[in-house]
Amino acid sequence: MPEEKEQLALFENPPTWTEHWQGMPDYTMKDITPEQSVVIHFKTREDIALFCRSTGLRITPQTKSAWFPKIEIRSNGRIIRMETASNIPKYPIFVISKGRWDSRLTSKSLESAGIPYHIVVEPQEYDAYASVIDPRKILVTPFSNLGQGSIPVRNFVWDIAKESGARRHWVLDDNIDGFVRQNNNQRLRDESANGFSAIEDFVDRYTNIALAGMNYRFLGGGAASDRIPPFLLNTRIYSCILIDNAITHRWRGRYNEDTDLSIRVLKDGLCTVLFNAFKCNKIATMTMKGGNTDELYQDDGRKLMAESLRDQHPDIVQITRKWNRWQHHVDYSGFKKNKLILDPKYQPAEGVNDYGMKLAVFD
Repeated sequence: MPEEKEQLALFENPPTWTEHWQGMPDYTMKDITPEQSVVIHFKTREDIALFCRSTGLRITPQTKSAWFPKIEIRSNGRIIRMETASNIPKYPIFVISKGRWDSRLTSKSLESAGIPYHIVVEPQEYDAYASVIDPRKILVTPFSNLGQGSIPVRNFVWDIAKESGARRHWVLDDNIDGFVRQNNNQRLRDESANGFSAIEDFVDRYTNIALAGMNYRFLGGGAASDRIPPFLLNTRIYSCILIDNAITHRWRGRYNEDTDLSIRVLKDGLCTVLFNAFKCNKIATMTMKGGNTDELYQDDGRKLMAESLRDQHPDIVQITRKWNRWQHHVDYSGFKKNKLILDPKYQPAEGVNDYGMKLAVFD
């Protein structure tokens, strides 16, 4: 995403973020940019076989690139996962779900990590969800099929969170297939609640963070990984969101509600924090049945989404056509002036706090 590249440029000087990362988990990303890249052409299958025998590499019809010597980049727990002494998040977690009682990816991910949560469903689907999820974890909305996507449900849980007295609350999409800790140029599946707890502790250090959340697993990476900071400041927060209950805005509209809310709080002079150190494995939009797929994204829904955001924020939003589909582009550069404000009651932390997280290697 173009706005992600712009945000990375804000953090190319390490002291910009290291001063804020004291007392947080270890975060080290090395530059793995190749010294040189070349394109090799093979005339025959025999040539490929000879090349593989000579180099020890494995080349298949699906191979797009390879390292020599071969290096292992272990991703998303295929070889390594996180095994930790789990903390319980201090703020309530709500999963917004519709038509996905059969897949319930986010619910399964939270349960495997022992993380308490509530899944929020419409009344006509309660029985289906209650057949596969503990009914005590299910919240039922007082409305159904309003045709407004998830907006009414998001505001419904916001009210519940405020009434509970919680300072913040989490809102998660229902198509998240696990959580990830990024460190040492690896993305490691985190089967604990400690990523949530670390984010909560970091955010509570400051008085002006309106929204925070986990970046997508497949974003905030790349070859020059030493320039990837543990968090991005003042950009869009999406899909796995920690919200300050005291902000004056609410969810609105029908499309791009996460981007719209992020922009509105940034225009208020507040900050948003998007974490790369902890990520969510969000499944791509429109690739699963249920959710908003049928209700919002059909019949040129992507163009309507982009136009809606432009109409809400014409000063910083443009519409472009890329990858054969409509895209919105947000200029976040004007929000660089929004600075984190440390809570005067915060006791400065020093060094590394891994929150009890330890690597467990499996064959």
